[in-house]
Amino acid sequence: MSNVVFSYTKRLLRRVSGIILFYYHLWFTFERAFFDCFKLPCFLRAPFVVGCCDIVLKNSTFIITLIIMVDLQGRKLFKVFNQDFIVDDRYTVTKELGQGAYGIVCAAINNETQEGVAIKKVTNVFSKKILAKRALREIKLLQHFRGHRNITCLYDMDIPRPMNFNETYLYEELMECDLAAIIRSEQPLTDAHFQSFIYQILCGLKYIHSANVLHRDLKPGNLLVNADCELKICDFGLARGFSVDPEENAGYMTEYVATRWYRAPEIMLSFQSYTKAIDVWSVGCILAELLGGRPFFKGKDYVDQLNQILHILGTPNEETLSRIGSPRAQEYVRNLPYMPKKPFAQLFPNANPDALDLLDKMLAFDPSSRISVEAALEHPYLHIWHDISDEPCCPTTFNFDFEVLQDIGEMRNKILEEVAHFRQLVRVPPDQQVPNSGGPTLPIPQDGIAWGAGDPRPEETYTQTPEGLEKDLQVGLDR
Repeated sequence: MSNVVFSYTKRLLRRVSGIILFYYHLWFTFERAFFDCFKLPCFLRAPFVVGCCDIVLKNSTFIITLIIMVDLQGRKLFKVFNQDFIVDDRYTVTKELGQGAYGIVCAAINNETQEGVAIKKVTNVFSKKILAKRALREIKLLQHFRGHRNITCLYDMDIPRPMNFNETYLYEELMECDLAAIIRSEQPLTDAHFQSFIYQILCGLKYIHSANVLHRDLKPGNLLVNADCELKICDFGLARGFSVDPEENAGYMTEYVATRWYRAPEIMLSFQSYTKAIDVWSVGCILAELLGGRPFFKGKDYVDQLNQILHILGTPNEETLSRIGSPRAQEYVRNLPYMPKKPFAQLFPNANPDALDLLDKMLAFDPSSRISVEAALEHPYLHIWHDISDEPCCPTTFNFDFEVLQDIGEMRNKILEEVAHFRQLVRVPPDQQVPNSGGPTLPIPQDGIAWGAGDPRPEETYTQTPEGLEKDLQVGLDR
């Protein structure tokens, strides 16, 4: 009798599973044909809940496992770059913007206010301690700097599946492009564009530095712009604290600092400590790139990077040489033939003389001789924009106490706490943006935007581990 029941049950399971698979296959075929027919991108597919079945043959028995999507609790599911992308129910995904090692980014529209946002899904948050710390750091810094017009605004955060989550969603200001795409497009830019961009970078940097924070990764790809030339600094994942005490600074100077082409020489040469001047160097490299239309110090590796800097700026004086912390690097520089400094007027013959003077002060080899952000804002090149009453400092310094966390579980709980607290504060539509002040405009290229989703140093992939001087220059203070 038991064998008859078992045989009947098995036939019934086969029949039921066949029906389920048939209808699932029918829906899948229809959905695929529909979107292929109209050539619609995957991220526009309407969110849906599908119960699919997994038929497993085990010990001559069919086991049917129904996989039902969990309740999204006021959220919707989209496909972005063929990955699940869960957004607040108020939003509809409209465009894929970018993807990289650390996440994917899309544009979305708020169905209630019709305002656009950029939603960044930070992935693999807890695969490594360094990535968890980076995610926590960026979340806290974006909250701290929220509201400054030259720093990207964080509107909301979300963790749709908090149980053992490995991803977070950041809802940020939607900008049209990054500065790297503008430069790549080779469209004609005027001196007014350069002044506007550099002034806005310095305004944002003044606010950041006044909170005792170093950005440490300023580059065109981390500067977002609109057609009206509004500029905002983004990507704070590599930022660190700064103290007037060099010994205290040394404890923070770890991990990777700045993409090589924008990396200050004192970092490569292992000066005992470094200061806010490292960010000023990066701004100088950006100004030179605007003037010349291409990266100014485009070294193919770190030794070549140092050589290119010395070739333009000349051999440093003895006092500066004596401060080089790496014996191998100091010996290398001392053994090079003497090189005179090249006048920037020869390199950029059509540039505004005031722009070249500011560039000269920003790209001083010795960081102690480099112009400060405050002094740069007062430079004659930016006089048309300068208004100290419109260049605020951050009202409070940033607390980096969380940097001592080493346990991934503690970092996970801290991120959950930060997101929950922020979501309570921001359950309203984003504030209206500051209107354009009537500066220059420019067309936005169609090929895009990086949005900080990729590797922070994509130009620096090594096929093999660097050795000798190259290793010393790459590591710098990051010991």
